[in-house]
Amino acid sequence: MAPSDVQQMLEDTGAIRRGHFRLSSGLHSPLYVQCMMVLQYPALAARLADEAARQAASLEAQTVAAPALGGITWGYELARVLNARAIFVERNADGRFALRRFGLMPGERVLVAEDVLTTGGSTRETMEVIRAAGGEVVGVAAIVDRSQGKVDFGVPLRALLTLSIETYAADECPLCRAGQPVEKPGSKPG
Repeated sequence: MAPSDVQQMLEDTGAIRRGHFRLSSGLHSPLYVQCMMVLQYPALAARLADEAARQAASLEAQTVAAPALGGITWGYELARVLNARAIFVERNADGRFALRRFGLMPGERVLVAEDVLTTGGSTRETMEVIRAAGGEVVGVAAIVDRSQGKVDFGVPLRALLTLSIETYAADECPLCRAGQPVEKPGSKPG
């Protein structure tokens, strides 16, 4: 599957939105990618996971871990194709990610599944939790990399689509200066 096929799938399902958005990272953007819009269709999710699994097969993951809430469906589908275990990290009352429902064996090989990467903050937090629980992070598999490959996790990153999308600090946002209302989609509160 070519990146253009992935982009077309996202466009066709309304997963790529245009407007003025405040991202989970706090940055503002004229474009938002909501992968759940494509992942709500099991046949499309399976096609994306088949390609991601093909790209990540050499990493030999035993487990796929995703950040809640947005990554859970993606992580589960990817784990299904890889014949791996699917787990997720979720936020505690203090707002920090934790493995509240799952444990890891020492040295368990974990692939982190992320739907959309922008700054890599949620992915890094997920990796820290996995390592603190004794797991070995072997790579990251994303549907969309908004960082244009600029995020370095110290492990292989496999992204189905890399998008060049402008982002702005809130105090430098031309959309804010133009008075365009900002929308806060996504799963991270605030």
